[in-house]
Amino acid sequence: MRFTAIFPLLCTLVAFILSLLCIFAGSKTGYIEEADILTLNTSMLGRLRLNTSKNSNSLLNSIENSIKGEVNNLIADVAQALNIHDFYSAHLLNYCEGYYSPSPIANATVDPHKNVTRCSNHTAMFHFDPTSVIQKELKPGINLTDLQWPSAIKDAVHAVKVASRAMFVLYCIGVAAAGLALLGAFLGVFSGGRIAALANNGLALLAMMALGIASAIVSAIMSKVVHEVNKHGTDVGVTASKGKTFLGMTWAATGLMFVAAIAWIYEFVAFRRQQTSYVFEGKTGRHE
Repeated sequence: MRFTAIFPLLCTLVAFILSLLCIFAGSKTGYIEEADILTLNTSMLGRLRLNTSKNSNSLLNSIENSIKGEVNNLIADVAQALNIHDFYSAHLLNYCEGYYSPSPIANATVDPHKNVTRCSNHTAMFHFDPTSVIQKELKPGINLTDLQWPSAIKDAVHAVKVASRAMFVLYCIGVAAAGLALLGAFLGVFSGGRIAALANNGLALLAMMALGIASAIVSAIMSKVVHEVNKHGTDVGVTASKGKTFLGMTWAATGLMFVAAIAWIYEFVAFRRQQTSYVFEGKTGRHE
């Protein structure tokens, strides 16, 4: 048993768990919801539109009249009056939606938190399209164009569609390679050798590369979509935020697989030195 091989084993184990969590976070209501890729805050959507004095849409006028009153109450009720949710969180396999509790408005005494009410079904190669999702939820008779929904948001989301699907494939490769590396690491601890160390190094490098590229893609997607949403959507009450927990998990998994790969190189070198030492001692013994 090689105790030094326990270190890369633990690194691989943690990386494997983290990469699995990246894939399945948000797969059901309340399951690691905080590890979203990005969150779209629509709690203010329509507020500016409803506050205008002239609305061509009669349904918007009726909604405005029904919820007029105190400003804070108006802001809190707009999303539900439009039949949409306060937020939409994008994950790797699906999206989740819900309301901010106790209110979407933060102040000195209120710190809103997410209350997830529903998550969509799991879908391989999932691509989050908030424009389509919100349009389907809107009260009949209202369109996103009535709320001045920016076309730039739809364009930004569409631009990363291929990248998001490639990201899913890379995460699958990374998890599979990390799983094989984990099995190899167990073998390396109990019956290791140079070949086992070299094979484990290769698997760790493959997992690191797949997870690393996937992490880079998801980082780029976050930056692109969040930037465009905040640039074009703030004026109509739509904002977006990056999933910092997800970023931390995916880059941590990548880093751990890199450390595991380095550790297996050390194991390979240590095995070689040990064998060289045995050969040298054998020759010395014969000479004596």
